[in-house]
Amino acid sequence: MSVRTALTAAALTGGLLVGAAAPVFGAAPAATASQPAPSAAPASPFTVADRDREATTVSVAGEGRATAAPDMAVLAVAVETTEPTAKRALAAQTVAAEAVLAAVRKQGIADRDVQTESLSLNPVYQHTDRAASKLTGYQAGQTFSIRIRDLARTGAVVEAVTAAAGDAARINGVTFDVADSSALRARAREAAHADARSKAEQYARLSGRELGRLVSVTETGSGTHRPVEMPGAAFEAGKVPVAPGEIRDEVAVTAVYELY
Repeated sequence: MSVRTALTAAALTGGLLVGAAAPVFGAAPAATASQPAPSAAPASPFTVADRDREATTVSVAGEGRATAAPDMAVLAVAVETTEPTAKRALAAQTVAAEAVLAAVRKQGIADRDVQTESLSLNPVYQHTDRAASKLTGYQAGQTFSIRIRDLARTGAVVEAVTAAAGDAARINGVTFDVADSSALRARAREAAHADARSKAEQYARLSGRELGRLVSVTETGSGTHRPVEMPGAAFEAGKVPVAPGEIRDEVAVTAVYELY
């Protein structure tokens, strides 16, 4: 048999071997250890029901109050003089005002704590039933705001003012307050925030849910600072109250919480 004839016969009889070997090469990439099959994406820890619960929120209103003892007094003082002419009325008012300023300085009141609130000059008329109004003179006035940082000296300052200006002096009232209200406001905010959270926790329990994170908080009341005011009549007959009651501050908030 010739060599060519032998090769042809081998090709015919060995086709099954070649064909059988082919699947081994085609499957090789799948059997390669260095290329593992990609793993499936991790399942989400939340179901559709969980996502519905996650979207639930509760909105609550909170109120907070804080009080403190006053540490200063603001005295409202005025001087008024009436004279036949405007010039004389202004001159008399100037004398009375200077006397008041000198008196409060002697009481240890700093110039920065004394402020002129208003200055006026008005005609004075006499009204009768039979004739037209008649000009009788002019009234000049000036009002002051005096901050007294030592409450124990409130009565002494009032007495000094009235003694210095005499009949021209007017005590319109006093307001007891705190010099720095920021700490009082901060405590009122804390109380309002705690009140809102307490309400949200209650609503969570009532609905069978758990309280989640705070979504938003809005200060709706912006605080109501309430100093203690006393009318000028309280100073009659030497009755000078010192630091009565307490200063109160109030804050209102609206808070939104998630419920799970």
